[in-house]
Amino acid sequence: MINIDNQQDFLESALLQRAARLTLEISTWLNPGLESAPVDADITIVLTDDAQLHELNKEFLGVDAPTDVLSFPASESDPETGTPYLGDILISIPRAAQQAQAAGHSVEAEVQLLVVHGTLHLMGHDHAEAEEKTRMWNAQAEVMLRLGLSYVKIQDTE
Repeated sequence: MINIDNQQDFLESALLQRAARLTLEISTWLNPGLESAPVDADITIVLTDDAQLHELNKEFLGVDAPTDVLSFPASESDPETGTPYLGDILISIPRAAQQAQAAGHSVEAEVQLLVVHGTLHLMGHDHAEAEEKTRMWNAQAEVMLRLGLSYVKIQDTE
């Protein structure tokens, strides 16, 4: 189950759930070297603002600046059902809106990209090293293609 803390009425939760679920399905067979996550795993997606992402980015990553998306892997299971809990994804809607406008696509498309990116991080993907980044960007591109959003690309500021 994908839980969405959505205080942004204009975004449909179903779009974000579909993006996360498709990422779980696709990334397992695209990158067999990484631990696979069951499609029925639980994820929480929090749609928030720059202030919260800035605070969390500083506290957990030592970066004193806002960002568009942060992922916090949990790797736990619900004690009653045994369902895996992969973790939390937090997305700054104001930052997503700025990025969408700069790139010339909708906020909905940008937020779906950030959900895909965050879900990949929960599954163990990273982009710190060139080889890891290539794998992650390829997985991301495949999911976006299947969502019908292949024209939406992650902003690469590295």
